[in-house]
This record gives sequence, structure tokens and C-alpha cells, in this order.
Amino acid sequence: MTGYVPTFRLVINDIRKSIASGQLKAGDKLPSLPELADKYDCSVGTVRRAIEHLQITGELQGRQGKGTFVTGKKPSDD
Repeated sequence: MTGYVPTFRLVINDIRKSIASGQLKAGDKLPSLPELADKYDCSVGTVRRAIEHLQITGELQGRQGKGTFVTGKKPSDD
């Protein structure tokens, strides 16, 4: 039996898989927070928490007024 995985962790894992598979490449812009919240059927706050985590690890970079972009750094396993 698998344990419960928080939604923010599912968002992190999905974005990391997209980067690792090449579906998202360095310089690609992520959809907006509301678009991602709709995709994952969760709140904007949950998506924001996941994005902030990936920014801290260096996998994503937020640009004021422009959005969130993939940096090209290899996904970590935290």
C-alpha cells in the first residue's frame, strides 16, 4: 500500500518529470499559477508552495512580471 502524497509534492514531482524527460527545457515558461491550480485541481497557494520549493532548489526561476521559467538545472531528489 502506498502512502498519501501531498498535492504540492505531486506538483513538484510532475514538473521534475517534465524537465527530466525534456518536455520542459531550459528557458521554457511555466503556465500561470491559476492554470496550474486548475490542472492539478488544487489551490493557487498549493501550486505557489511547490513552485517556491523548485525555485529554492534552483530548478525554476521567477522573473518579476514575466513568469516562472525552467533554469536547466538537473532535478534534485529531495
